[in-house]
Amino acid sequence: MGEFNEKMLSAKEKLLARFKRERPPLATADREDRLPPGQHLTHGFPILDLGIRPPIDFGTWTFEVTGDVERPMAWNWDAFKQLPKVDQVSDFHCVTTWSKFDVHWGGVKFQTIAELVMPRPTARYVILGCGEGYTTNLSIDEAMDDDVLLAYELDGRPIPLEHGGPMRLIVPKLYAWKSAKFLRQIRFVQYDEPGFWEIRGYHNHGDPWLEERYG
Repeated sequence: MGEFNEKMLSAKEKLLARFKRERPPLATADREDRLPPGQHLTHGFPILDLGIRPPIDFGTWTFEVTGDVERPMAWNWDAFKQLPKVDQVSDFHCVTTWSKFDVHWGGVKFQTIAELVMPRPTARYVILGCGEGYTTNLSIDEAMDDDVLLAYELDGRPIPLEHGGPMRLIVPKLYAWKSAKFLRQIRFVQYDEPGFWEIRGYHNHGDPWLEERYG
C-alpha cells in the first residue's frame, strides 16, 4: 500500500480518530430532510482519492463480474456502453462531513448487471475492485437498490478522471467511500470481505443518517 498518498491516508485516519474521541450524539433527523446529521452542504465537488488515478485507456479498459454467479461476464468499453443507460439525480454524502445535493449521473443500473450475471442464492455480498487497488464491500440487498448505478457520466459529460472516470459506482444511501471510483471488477461472494477503509477502522456499513462513520 506504500504507493498510496500517505498524506491523504493520514488525514482521513486523523478524522476517524477525532470522530471516535468526540463521539458526537446521534442527531435525530427527519428522513425528509436531505442533509444528514453532522454534514454541511457544499456547492462544489471536492476531490478525494488515494493519490493514484489510473489513466483512462479505452483500448485496454475492461470490466468483469465474477464470483458466485451463474454467468460470469466481462465487457470492454464499447460493449459496456451498449448496456441500457439510465439518468438519475441523487445526493452525495462524504464521511469527511460534506454533502452535495442534486448530482446528475448517467450509467448502468447495478440491477441490470445482476440480471445478466444471475447471482446464485448463496451470494450475500458484493466486493468492488478498482483500478488503483482500492476495494470496498456492500451487502447484495443494498447493492440491488434501485438507485445504485455504475456511472460513466457526470452532468451529461464523461466522468473525468479526478471524479473516478471512466466508470464508478454510485450508492446514494451510503457514505461516498462505498461509491468506488475507477471501478473494474465486481465479485459476488457468500461471505463478507471488508475493504480498504473498513479494515482501517471505518464502519462496515456507512449509513450517513445514522452517522456510521467508524466501526
